[in-house]
Amino acid sequence: MSENRPREPRLRPGRTHSGRRMVILLLFLATVISVALVIVYPYLMKTTERTVAVRVPHGATRQSVTDTLSKYFGEGFASRIMKTADMRNIDIASRPGSYEIAKGSNVIAAMRRLTSGGQTPVRFTIPSRRVLPKLADLIAANFEFSGQDLYTAITDSALLAEYSLTPREALSLMIEDTYEAYWTATPEEVVRKIGQNYRMLWNEDNLAKASALGLTAGQVMVLSSIIDEETNEQSEKGIIGRLYINRLNRGMKLQADPTVRYALGDWTIHRVLNEHLKVESPYNTYLHQGLPPGPIVTPTKATVIEVLNSRPNDYLYMCANEDMSGTHRFARTYEEHLKNAMLYQNALDQRGIRK
Repeated sequence: MSENRPREPRLRPGRTHSGRRMVILLLFLATVISVALVIVYPYLMKTTERTVAVRVPHGATRQSVTDTLSKYFGEGFASRIMKTADMRNIDIASRPGSYEIAKGSNVIAAMRRLTSGGQTPVRFTIPSRRVLPKLADLIAANFEFSGQDLYTAITDSALLAEYSLTPREALSLMIEDTYEAYWTATPEEVVRKIGQNYRMLWNEDNLAKASALGLTAGQVMVLSSIIDEETNEQSEKGIIGRLYINRLNRGMKLQADPTVRYALGDWTIHRVLNEHLKVESPYNTYLHQGLPPGPIVTPTKATVIEVLNSRPNDYLYMCANEDMSGTHRFARTYEEHLKNAMLYQNALDQRGIRK
């Protein structure tokens, strides 16, 4: 009798070939990965050694971008960024802006930062300044536009009308503070960014306080600028504000020495003499009634608040203290003021200060 033995499975040629192809494919992938790890990974993962704000201006070329990157990161790193962008078919030169490349960024991260369109805002500070064109130059140094372009925007009647200001009051808008805007912003956009701070200061509550003092927001800004030039003593600013308001309400001239210095354009003057008081200028409050037509320095928010929240007083005169502390003696009568003035003039004579 024959035995029923199980048949041995017969190998199919197709399966053998498939197995071989799979092995070859895996070997190929392993080789590719190895090459990537050895060559490509180090190529892309090289990192920056410092944080840099890279600026790509309007109208930039591929070469100008490459030169800028080379300047900050070296030619090798710059070349890698450009080639990586090319692989994604992206032209960095067509993405104007200021982009912060953080220390430790690799090629891919730097390329993405430059091509994502996510600009890093520029921080700029408005300091104490008396001359608007110079202030415009200072601010514009942070942006792509020129100081003249910004000055034109700052003094634009239509733009200032949005804040109920005139071109002569333009300095009122320039409140001392720190601001942010994109490097590619237009001059008008930067002015409106600054204007946001002005609107925040002049909310309904503060407008009501100004009205109660018989002043507009613009007039308070002008008054505050004079006070800021009179003293650095914060505790005196509200007192001086009320003193000037008292003079305005009585129809008296302000006779503020800082306005004479501003009219002369000479801030080195320590003693304001009679000859100085004759300078013809709408800013000379010894000659002209009321407030000058605009601020004489960039106003500070703190001084504006001091004026708005000041307590009434009956002072009409003030004179620098003879101890040269920067503080003042206040007087209700002209006779009392003359005594204070004599003390100060004697102190100047003793120190040999003639002008």
